[in-house]
Amino acid sequence: MNGLWARICGTFSRWRRREPRVPLARILKCFRSILARNSEILDLMATMGKALSGDYVFDSHFVHSSCQRLIDLTQSLIHDLNILSGQKYVDLYASLEGIRRRLDAILAGQPSIGDIPYTLFYEDCNRDWIDEVGGKNANLGEVRNVLALPTPDGFVITTRAYHEFMASAGLSDFLTQQLNPWETQDTQALEQRLRDLQRRIEASSIPEKLAREIYHRIETLGRKYRRETLFFAVRSSASGEDTEHSFAGLHRSLLNVPETEVLQAYRQVVASLFTLQAWRYRRDKGFGEHEAAMAVGCQLMVDAVVSGVLYTVDPTAPPHSDALTVSATWGLGPPVVEGNRKVDRFRVSRDPPHALLQMHVVPKTASLISQRDGGTQWVDVSEVDQSRSCLNSQQLNLLASTGLLLERYFKRPQDIEWAFDTSGQLIILQTRPLQINLSDSDICRISDITASAPVLWSGRGDVVQRGIAVGKAFVVQSDEDLKRVPADAIVVARESSPRLAALFRHVRGVITDVGSPLGHMATVAREFRVPTVVNTEIATQLIHTGDPLTLDATQNVLYRGYIKELSYHELTYEEVFEETYEYRLLRRLLRLITPLHLVDPKGTDFTPAGCRTLHDIVRFVHERAVAELVGMNLASFHTSGCQIRLLEIPVPLDLRVIDADGGTVASPDARTLRLQDVTSIPMRAFLAGVVESNLWERTPVAMDFKSFLASMSRTFDTHRVPLEEVGLNLAVVSSNYMNINLRIGYHFNIIDAYVDDRIDDNYIYFRFIGGVTDLTRRSRRARLIGEILDRTGFRVEIRGDLVVGRMKKRPRSTMEHNLGMLGALVAYTRQLDVQMISDEEVVRHVERFMELFRSLWPRPQAAEPQGGSHGQAT
Repeated sequence: MNGLWARICGTFSRWRRREPRVPLARILKCFRSILARNSEILDLMATMGKALSGDYVFDSHFVHSSCQRLIDLTQSLIHDLNILSGQKYVDLYASLEGIRRRLDAILAGQPSIGDIPYTLFYEDCNRDWIDEVGGKNANLGEVRNVLALPTPDGFVITTRAYHEFMASAGLSDFLTQQLNPWETQDTQALEQRLRDLQRRIEASSIPEKLAREIYHRIETLGRKYRRETLFFAVRSSASGEDTEHSFAGLHRSLLNVPETEVLQAYRQVVASLFTLQAWRYRRDKGFGEHEAAMAVGCQLMVDAVVSGVLYTVDPTAPPHSDALTVSATWGLGPPVVEGNRKVDRFRVSRDPPHALLQMHVVPKTASLISQRDGGTQWVDVSEVDQSRSCLNSQQLNLLASTGLLLERYFKRPQDIEWAFDTSGQLIILQTRPLQINLSDSDICRISDITASAPVLWSGRGDVVQRGIAVGKAFVVQSDEDLKRVPADAIVVARESSPRLAALFRHVRGVITDVGSPLGHMATVAREFRVPTVVNTEIATQLIHTGDPLTLDATQNVLYRGYIKELSYHELTYEEVFEETYEYRLLRRLLRLITPLHLVDPKGTDFTPAGCRTLHDIVRFVHERAVAELVGMNLASFHTSGCQIRLLEIPVPLDLRVIDADGGTVASPDARTLRLQDVTSIPMRAFLAGVVESNLWERTPVAMDFKSFLASMSRTFDTHRVPLEEVGLNLAVVSSNYMNINLRIGYHFNIIDAYVDDRIDDNYIYFRFIGGVTDLTRRSRRARLIGEILDRTGFRVEIRGDLVVGRMKKRPRSTMEHNLGMLGALVAYTRQLDVQMISDEEVVRHVERFMELFRSLWPRPQAAEPQGGSHGQAT
């Protein structure tokens, strides 16, 4: 005991001598600045995302000015964090500079190829790399790496390789200086110039470094599959191809190319970028000259038994006919794609188990197959197979379920090329949007259906991303639930946490009780265009896992049951603005702005180097700013011009207060503070719970011999809480901020909170450790505290007798209510470890505290759900 007291006295002495490097007022000013800029950045990101979703018309000036403002704000954000942290995070400037250079290149009309190799394996491709690998390859990468569906193995020759190939051959200058096809009206002259360019491309040498890298990829695949010679499908994947613009049939693809001929095939595919038809298509769709770039996919040939095309919506019938179509033939797929041969056709129900609605089998006398030495050839089909259906019911069922999975993920009806190989495995060769439009009569029919549908609520909460989601609810109540969310669920959660971000690639919709349309999760929802509504207040109370729902996030209505017609309307809605140059420019920029990769603050990649987008930097700064402030010994700042005063309250808590900025109204010469002198929002809320006399046990607590021995030998673990925190009960406050360090008996508390009317800035951090008894009883009290925190909406971590609770982004009334609860909890549990003689005591005291607290401070009630004019829920 004497040793502990000596350490505490020494700590007081060091605490009194320490001078802060940065004045406390400036520390808190930087923190408030971070919160304000964080909110402004997320607000601007949301505005840009809404512009991309078609909420309003925008021009190039909006795009340029918004990007510059984001860069300026993010740089200021990094500056403030480094002042707050003592220059810990200067590496963030390098991350920002790399992103800024890429944004400037895009704004200047230069190709955004980034710092990537000439080639990428498909396992490294996704839609984040669409500018580098082209639309077709980006889609295939998503199918392979996100949805985990079988696709051909292989690699992509990127747009960086294209630009270097064109430059090394002197073709870039020829393209810009000798050709001016965007303005010429002489079609014959234009066509001749394009033919000359194609011939020069096919005759040019591949740069040696690029050729070596291509052959290195081929050798790697050869070792992987233990084959002497590989054969490839060399496919075009131009900028914009298979996205909003199909480029169908305009670019060349070659099948069954021997590995020794891949370089020549590459040149032929690149040359096809400059046919007259392809050039006119780009001009008609508003593509700028600098947007023309060709990535090339080199896919291992699939030994196809049967191939074909799947449309997830029947283009010859209304969308609500609920049918998809399949075309198929023996062997390779070009006869189906090119439409020059009769093939088998099927209409299949979109509803499981995907019944066959119609089948048309034709005689198939020949099939296209791969030749042994390369290329393709036509061969005769056996008499048995000529009149036999190419597909059986199991294969049609698999095609239907796979096609609808792709449709849900890409949010549009899909045009899918596929093949079944010799092992019977379904291989996805490519997928792209299928453009289908609704007629006026279809829209009227939808209105009639929704008018009579049962409504759970209408107009509740804030819409983050418009759209339609139809599916079964899955209520997320814990981190473990996140691992069990089905791919087609509508997720219902208590709060809009970045932890949900990983789900957005495959879920149908998201609804939360609390949250903000300007938060991190909201930005991710807009990025993935997942229908999302936050801040409904009551979703987890009304909705249960398995409930059938239709979320219309466009009109902000939640229906009970499935309304498929709404889903079809969403899938087939034509957004003409997506064809404009400004739209494509903003979309490319947002890929460096809004994606959020840093979702787990405990992850190994949660570093300045791990920040790949502006959103990553903003998230990192916000998380670290709070952590820095929580981890500071604010007691050391009291000598820097801030007066320390004793707070007079009617409970045994010797608490001193430092007013950093507008947290109290006491006169300058006052030595003490009264309760009514405290104006800090979080501090007043906390004290409301602390001063409740019914929660304080004032009589001595009986201690058994074991606990007495434990208290004699109990020393504080300075590795778990810094020595500076063992000292005065001290609060540092401002108008919206509070940091409290409490030592009550043998346990220690830190409560750090910011509360304002702006939800995105609000947070509470609570930490508790210690006690006088043995570790078993202290751990029981920790479990008790953790259970109470969990019940009141905190995210909780418990390690032995250490409890950490966090709450973010709740309305002011909720934050004040929970700070009052923490005050009450501090009072109630101060000597409770002595009474934790069994697990039953934990349960008893949890229930007793919750009942007592509810009776003293009724929880703020959410408004009752309002049914829409469409009808009341049953």
